[in-house]
Amino acid sequence: MTTAMTTAKTTGVTLLGSTGSIGINTLEVIARHPDKYHVCALAANTNVAMMFAQCQKFQPEKVVMADAKCARKLQIKIKQAGIKIDVESGQQALCSIAGQLGETIVCAIVGAAGLMSTIAAVKSGNKVLIANKEPLVMLGEYIVRLARDNAACLLPLDSEHNAIFQCLPQPGLAHRNDNDNDNANAMVTDDQGIKKILLTGSGGPLLRLPLNQLSSVTPDQACAHPNWQMGRKISVDSATMMNKGLELIEACALFGVSENMIEIVVHPQSVVHSMVEYIDGSIIAQLSRPDMRIPIASALAWPHRIVSGAAALSLQEVARLDFEAPDDARFPALRLAQNAAQSGGTLPAIMNAANEVAVDAFLNGQISFDKIARLVERTMERSNSDNANDLDTVLAADREARMECARLLAAVDGAG
Repeated sequence: MTTAMTTAKTTGVTLLGSTGSIGINTLEVIARHPDKYHVCALAANTNVAMMFAQCQKFQPEKVVMADAKCARKLQIKIKQAGIKIDVESGQQALCSIAGQLGETIVCAIVGAAGLMSTIAAVKSGNKVLIANKEPLVMLGEYIVRLARDNAACLLPLDSEHNAIFQCLPQPGLAHRNDNDNDNANAMVTDDQGIKKILLTGSGGPLLRLPLNQLSSVTPDQACAHPNWQMGRKISVDSATMMNKGLELIEACALFGVSENMIEIVVHPQSVVHSMVEYIDGSIIAQLSRPDMRIPIASALAWPHRIVSGAAALSLQEVARLDFEAPDDARFPALRLAQNAAQSGGTLPAIMNAANEVAVDAFLNGQISFDKIARLVERTMERSNSDNANDLDTVLAADREARMECARLLAAVDGAG
């Protein structure tokens, strides 16, 4: 395996999705600790201006842009600036840096687009921080098994899963044990006394909106999250609570539990990021401000702790913590995700693919907000689920689901 040139004291980090919210926050944490980390490689989609600024500041060895035209534009800017950085484009180049550069790989590419690079990162046998839900939704058991087989240190970067990880007995999922690969990524075991996982979610910006007004919600309204600054796709998923459904499926794979061991709880303040309940009646919770730098710092430095740059939580300021059960009528996406988790196979991949198409259609004004979950449900009903035994089967299910959802979208009655 080829690795970037490192100093004796710093860890090389390859960041996939560097211009998104997770990527930006990760670089902020890294910048606070130049004595501990340096950037080996960066990857992004089309944001040339931001990538150029990141190149100037962090001086990576290599950069990959998904779009070839953007890569050429970036190459010209880098050459004019007199910086020595290799610039490449495309999926193959992305998988190459994920598998060959850096001791720590941060996977933060939104959607199924991040699947292949996540797999490449896990195969490298390095420390892999996973922020993108979709690969674990599509191929969770496969990816966790790859981590075991390759002695990779797999850590959840999502705030909820990172919180769960912190509330579980340590070491667990992330314990890299080269002499016992079968247990290297096993989290929840029968002897740990765990009753259930409480997965919290804010309910998003539409939690109190009357149900009869959901059909008139605009993209800007759906993306106006009250607590988190996120990209538009994940913001819409938060408004539908599909993100919590995806996280439920992700948690099943990461922590080796069935869906009936996970309870979703609406927590509007976004202070308790998740909890674990034990059979003795104890509930252990992880609390912090809603700032992604906190789980990023936690995972980046694990098993140690470093300064994240986030402000400390003031319980006096918070004053109260509210919890409630999710409203099935308001959040039908949760039911779809629970059904997909229970059925297993390729159904989670089908659901995820349909959701990506449906959310994109909503953001582009093709369907109303309340039709997102309905479009996903109809795609799931019309798609054939199979065993998710291999990568090709899941990728095929993903493609077919996208085509089916597009057909429903194109039909006058399909999105109705």
